[in-house]
Amino acid sequence: MNVNTQLVYAINHLKSTHNPMRLQDVAIVTNTPLDTDMVLLEKFKAHDRVQYDPKTDLYSYRHDYSFRNKAALLTEIQRQTRKGGGIPVRALKESWKEAPQAIEELEKEGEVLVTRTQKDGQLRMVFWNEIKPDEESGGNQVEKEFLDLWHQLKVPAEADLLKALKSEGLQATASEALVPKAPNGKKKGKRSAPRQRPVRITNTHLKGSIDLSRDYNDK
Repeated sequence: MNVNTQLVYAINHLKSTHNPMRLQDVAIVTNTPLDTDMVLLEKFKAHDRVQYDPKTDLYSYRHDYSFRNKAALLTEIQRQTRKGGGIPVRALKESWKEAPQAIEELEKEGEVLVTRTQKDGQLRMVFWNEIKPDEESGGNQVEKEFLDLWHQLKVPAEADLLKALKSEGLQATASEALVPKAPNGKKKGKRSAPRQRPVRITNTHLKGSIDLSRDYNDK
């Protein structure tokens, strides 16, 4: 019955449809008085994710990305990768529910690189593959035989590693020495003498008769 709760129901449904809807239809599906409660309606219209088309009198959800095919999806991935990052697959799926399937197809074609979750292998992040898998670009996948040999290599223990380097005439890189930080709090040591500030004479009418820079004690 809370207005804000009813607003969440309406926004979430609009987000899940991926299609523009009439206000009355949103109210019926979500069982909210969206078309009769003016307070709820104003909150709905003012939401930053709600788009209204006055020509069709339809409402839609404003997603982070706007694409509806694989080619446009690849263009968006390329644009984001050039900025220095990838795109969460979840955000792409919210904009287009067929995005995960299209991403897997692009991965097989060598157009994108994908990271997956360790637990269940679900798509996580997607990046544009700038090096295409062909002989000209040099992006072909390493043969499984070499991958197996690589993973079979074991890094020796630190002591054995130093001996192996020494036998080859090499030495380990020395780590940078950390500069010790001063302890928190006040530094201990001799206290410096307080600075003597010059006396500022403000009573200029007494100048000449009394030396105001001297201390006078009551007698």
